[in-house]
Amino acid sequence: MSTAPAPPAFSGSRIGWGDLPRAVRARVQDLAGAEVVSESTATSGFSPGFASTLELGDGTSVFVKAVAPELNPVSPTLARAEIHVNRLLPPEAAAPELLFADDDGTWVVLGLAVVDGSPPAVPWDPDELAQALETVARLATVPAPAGLRDARELTGEIFTGWRRLAAAPADLDAVLAALPEHADWLPGALRRLGEAEVAGVAASAGDRLVHGDLRGDNMLVERRPAGPRLWLVDWPHAAAGSPVVDVVTMLPSVAMTGGGPAAEVFDAHPGARDLDPGAVRDVLAGVAGYFVHGAVQPPPPGIPNLRAFQLAQGRAALDWLRLLDS
Repeated sequence: MSTAPAPPAFSGSRIGWGDLPRAVRARVQDLAGAEVVSESTATSGFSPGFASTLELGDGTSVFVKAVAPELNPVSPTLARAEIHVNRLLPPEAAAPELLFADDDGTWVVLGLAVVDGSPPAVPWDPDELAQALETVARLATVPAPAGLRDARELTGEIFTGWRRLAAAPADLDAVLAALPEHADWLPGALRRLGEAEVAGVAASAGDRLVHGDLRGDNMLVERRPAGPRLWLVDWPHAAAGSPVVDVVTMLPSVAMTGGGPAAEVFDAHPGARDLDPGAVRDVLAGVAGYFVHGAVQPPPPGIPNLRAFQLAQGRAALDWLRLLDS
C-alpha cells in the first residue's frame, strides 16, 4: 500500500451555527423539535456553507447542512437536488436517512441522521478500502428508483474536457505544464480522447442506482467491533445509469489518497468483474478530461483548493487511462 499526503480536510467556506440567519436557526430547531445546545463542524468535503452535527436539548443529534447563493451560487441547486434524491433512496443505498428539509427560496436546509463515523483513513486502510469497494459493488445491484435523472445527463454535462482543451490552446498548454509526465503523449492522443469521452456518455446509460461522485470524503466509516461499515453521503449527482460510472470515477481519488494505482485497485474490485472494457476506457476518458480541464480553470467561489484536488485526481486518472490507451 502506497503512502500519500492527506487531501485538504476542507476546502470551502464553512460557517458556524451563530453565522446562520436567526430565522434559519429558528427553522432548524423547529424542524428538529428541540433547541440546539452545541455543534461539531464537519472537517471534510468541498461544499461551502454550514455543515455540522448539532446536539439538541432533548439528548438527540442531527447532521445539518445549510447553503445560500451568497456562499456559492451553485450550492443551493445541489442542495435541492440532494433533497430530491434522498427522498427517493432505498435502504440499500447505504445513505443516512433524511430527517427534514426546508427551502425558503434563499437558504436550503437538510437534516440527516447522524452516522457515528468519520471519513476513511488517509492513506487508505486496506480493510476500509475493501469495505468501500464491496459497498460500491453492492450499489451496482440496486435498481434505480423512479424519479432520478438519466446518468447521461450528468456525463453529457461533464464529459467535455478533451474537446474543450482542443479548442483552447492556452488551457492545453497549462495542462501540459502541470502534468509534464504526460506531455509527450497527450497532444497526439487528444483527438481520440475527445471521441472516447463522447462514447463515455453513451456507456454511462443503465438502470442501476449511481451515486455519481464517489470518493473518500463522500464516505463515512462506522468502525465497529464486527468490522467497518461504509455509509455513502452527498447524493446530489445521483442518477439511473451503469455501474461503470461509480467504479471508474471513484478510483482516481483512491489512488491520490494512498489506496494504490487505480489500475491495480480496479483489477481487484469486486464491482469491476462484469464491466465492458470499452465502457471502462471511454468513461475513464471522460472522467480524466473533466478533471484535467477543470484543474486549469479559475477556482469557483468559496472553494479555493478545488483545482489542486482535481489536478491530483486527473493525474491518477491519466496514469490509468494511458495504460488502457497503449
